[in-house]
Amino acid sequence: MAQGRAEAYGRIAGRVAVVTGAGDGIGKGVARRFAAEGAKVLVAEIDGESGEATVRELAEEFGADARFVRTDVTDRRQVENMVATAVETWGRIDILVNNAWGSTGAVGRVENKTDEQLDRGFAMGYYGPYWAMRAAFPHMKAQGWGRVVNMCSLNGVNAHMGTLEYNSAKEALRALTRTAAREWAPTGVVVNAVCPGAKSAAFRRRMAANPELSTAADRSNPMGRIGDPEEDIAPVVLFLSSEDARYLTGNTLFVDGGSHINGVVWLPDLDAS
Repeated sequence: MAQGRAEAYGRIAGRVAVVTGAGDGIGKGVARRFAAEGAKVLVAEIDGESGEATVRELAEEFGADARFVRTDVTDRRQVENMVATAVETWGRIDILVNNAWGSTGAVGRVENKTDEQLDRGFAMGYYGPYWAMRAAFPHMKAQGWGRVVNMCSLNGVNAHMGTLEYNSAKEALRALTRTAAREWAPTGVVVNAVCPGAKSAAFRRRMAANPELSTAADRSNPMGRIGDPEEDIAPVVLFLSSEDARYLTGNTLFVDGGSHINGVVWLPDLDAS
C-alpha cells in the first residue's frame, strides 16, 4: 500500500467495480483503493500494457480478484462488452466509475476547434459514460443497489481557455449525472460526480512539456499542492461507492484542495490569428 494511507476496512468488500481508464492516473488510484477495500475490480483500459500491469498490482499487493478488458470508450460495443464481462465474470455489477479520457489534439481557441475534436471529446467524455450507465443500470436496478461516479472537471465549471471539447463534454456529463440521479433515485442506484484536482496522467504530460508550470500549479492551489490520485481523490470516490453514500445523489463534489472556491487561473497563450 502507498505510504501514509489509512488502514483499509473492507468498506466495499465483495462488491464488483468497473473503473474505466484504470491503467494510470486517477483511474488507477481508484482501482487500487477499491482493491484495498475488498472489491472485485474490472480494469477497463484502452492500453493493454498499462491495464494488465494494473491488474498484476492489484493481485500482488492486495490479493484482489481483478480482470482486465481492453476498452475504447468511444466504441459503444466495447463499452457494452465491458459491462457484460463484469456480469459474466462475477454475476453482478455494483459500482461504475467513468474516468477514461484521451487526447483530442492541441489546445486552441473556440473558433479554431475542429468538428473532429468535438466529436472525439463527446465520444470519450459523454457518450462513453452514457453507454456504460445504460448497460449497467438494469443490473443495478434488479439488485436494488448501485453506485455510479462520473469524473467531471473544473475545466468545464470554470470555462478554462483552450479546452472547449473537454469542458463541454464534462459539463454535459454533469447534466447526465443529475438527470440519471433524479430518475434512478427510487431504485437504490445513486449517481454522483467528482471534479478532481489531481496529478493525473494528462496533468503529468502537460507538466513534462512545461516544467515551469508544475511549481506554479502547486502554488495556485489553496492547500499548496495538486492532489494525489490515490491518496486524495480515490478515498472520496470510495465514499461515493459505499453504503455511506446511500442518501447522496445528483451531487458534484469538488475534490481539489479548495481550487473551486475562487476559480483556477488558466491562461494559456492562445494564437488569436
